Amino acid sequence: MTEVIQAYRFALEPDSQQEDQLRSHCGAQRFAYNWGLARVKAVMDQRKAEASYDIPAEELTPSISWSAYSLRKDWNEAKGRVAPWWGDNSKEAYASGLANLATALKNWSGSTKGKRKGPKVEFPRFKGKRHTWSCRFTTGSFGLAETDRRHVKLPRIGTVRTHESTRTLARHVERGTATIRSATVSFRSGRWFVSFSVKIQRNDPPPADPDSAVGVDLGIKSLAVLSTGEVVPNPRHLEVAQHELRRLQRQASRRVGPDKRTKQKPSNRWRKTQARINRLHAFIANARRDGLHKLSSRLVREHGSIVLEDLNVEGMMSNRRLARHVAGVGMGEFRRQIEYKAAWSGVHTHVASRWYPSSKTCSDCGAVKAKLRLSERVYQCEHCGTVLDRDLNAARNLAALVERDTSSASCVVRLNEPAGNPRKPTRGGNGYRHGKAHAGQRQRGNALVR
Repeated sequence: MTEVIQAYRFALEPDSQQEDQLRSHCGAQRFAYNWGLARVKAVMDQRKAEASYDIPAEELTPSISWSAYSLRKDWNEAKGRVAPWWGDNSKEAYASGLANLATALKNWSGSTKGKRKGPKVEFPRFKGKRHTWSCRFTTGSFGLAETDRRHVKLPRIGTVRTHESTRTLARHVERGTATIRSATVSFRSGRWFVSFSVKIQRNDPPPADPDSAVGVDLGIKSLAVLSTGEVVPNPRHLEVAQHELRRLQRQASRRVGPDKRTKQKPSNRWRKTQARINRLHAFIANARRDGLHKLSSRLVREHGSIVLEDLNVEGMMSNRRLARHVAGVGMGEFRRQIEYKAAWSGVHTHVASRWYPSSKTCSDCGAVKAKLRLSERVYQCEHCGTVLDRDLNAARNLAALVERDTSSASCVVRLNEPAGNPRKPTRGGNGYRHGKAHAGQRQRGNALVR
């Protein structure tokens, strides 16, 4: 039994009045966010201007706190003046906007001071009306409706019908194995959604073969090639929909769209075409996500260890010839699904270093090629004569990197880079060897790092 935080998302079918209330709540969150950001930015600009005149630090305009508590306290003092209509919406709409602002400012400050890992975070910007509409509720009357399993409750909005049944979550709530922590409504691709953050006790079954290990080599021609020899075809959802997508985009270009320079408003025909384009993109994304979920769930149910590669997806996206095809695969989403599903089922997850030459190494004798062009789809070993598919060879090399005595139930580990220059073969006892140690020798080149 594992207690995790999981999200349940349901599509909504609100009536016209409820849809207006949802839009009002999302607009209230955006207003509170922009109000707080304007206030923080004004104080920062004032202090910067005063410092340029060599005013002592103790005489500068006092700075304000960026915490969610302080921002909410300031909002409660000023809301009657800046937003007389604030009572039309739930207080959670304004609180969630200020909480998002506090998080954005904290991320920017940590990135500027070098305390936050990852890419550099820019200073928060004001949200426009065409920004993603969302609103989060953490207090109040929200959750699943008690009357049936086709409605949800939201503060100040009431009971809203769902497009699908909520019985999966309702059964957990009735048994007492799940607790709803918050609810977030959002408008995406022409539809309203509600997402419940749930603390749930999961009891996923262990894999069918706990001792088996599978290497997964993701690609473009095939979605995945497994070390077992199975080839998962790439459905190419985006390529299949290109004809219809191009037709709709040409249609939108012939209609009157928005123009910020002339403040021209889009026509209703342009809006309808854009709505059809958004629905088509949503259909493609849902189909891609569904296929990845089915594949990741099957691997977690069948194998005790799964080995993936730490792919440089951002670097591959920089290739204009392959960018669209790489984006259509969803490599990052597949790895995310594997990692959290493996943690639920007690499956070991291993992530090989992106510098590990899985494609250049022979899965039979361990010899490493100095160069291997991308156009060479068949791997031919010059030492042992092995001939097999390039992707299958890489998947077998990944599966061979698994340690059988992994201590933790689910861990993400990285593999050491090969000794020396990974572009050159290393000489072992009998020819060029890499990835396999001789009898009586210690294996160092591809040992797992904990």
